[in-house]
Amino acid sequence: MAFWLAVWQLAAWAVDARIILVGPLEVAARLVSLLATGEFWASVAVSLGRIGVGFVSAVVAGTALAALASRSVAVRELLAPLMGAMKAVPVASFVILVLLWVSSRDLSVVIALVMALPVVYTNVLEGIGQTDPRLLEMCDVFSVRGWDRVRLVYASQVLPYFRAAVTLALGLSWKAGIAAEVIGLPDFTIGEHLYDAKVYLDTPSLFAWTVAIVAISVALESLVRLLLDRAAARWEARP
Repeated sequence: MAFWLAVWQLAAWAVDARIILVGPLEVAARLVSLLATGEFWASVAVSLGRIGVGFVSAVVAGTALAALASRSVAVRELLAPLMGAMKAVPVASFVILVLLWVSSRDLSVVIALVMALPVVYTNVLEGIGQTDPRLLEMCDVFSVRGWDRVRLVYASQVLPYFRAAVTLALGLSWKAGIAAEVIGLPDFTIGEHLYDAKVYLDTPSLFAWTVAIVAISVALESLVRLLLDRAAARWEARP
């Protein structure tokens, strides 16, 4: 990390044009000044809240749809083209299309959901499909059904796939949600500040907000991974 920061600083000195590239020291100074303002934290809270709603909705919907698809070939075939389209269509195209149907305020919610849903659905469905058939046969022999089968068999078998899906989908939702804000420009959001920094050629602020976005993404993924690991440990330690 220190090496690349040094390269960045040397490049900024070599270019010697603040409108094009600023060094990490200036970016750090601008980020510190932003952190001291209430507007920064309010914008982070608004963006986190809206993107978080879309992400959580995608996790719930993706898991439920995967469970249905695992039990019905018709549902699986019906959802396959929809999920494929969600994964194939570029984020920018989705943002522009969705902006025709929803307000800019709700744009990041929908985009976060659309980006995360196929990831969660595909991984959870794969996890269900990879469940050890011998365990399912034992459940049939001992008449273990319904919630007991989910709790005793599927939960432990699907959890690694669910963990991978959630961590991947979280990063995608966060980045796509911010991109949607840059295009939709809802008030008091991170995307609005990024756009303003670009329009007014405020390169230090542009880099500072970008660093903040990356830092928040890393922090969120680490937090979610920690929570899932703790949940898995408690589940495995249950009597």
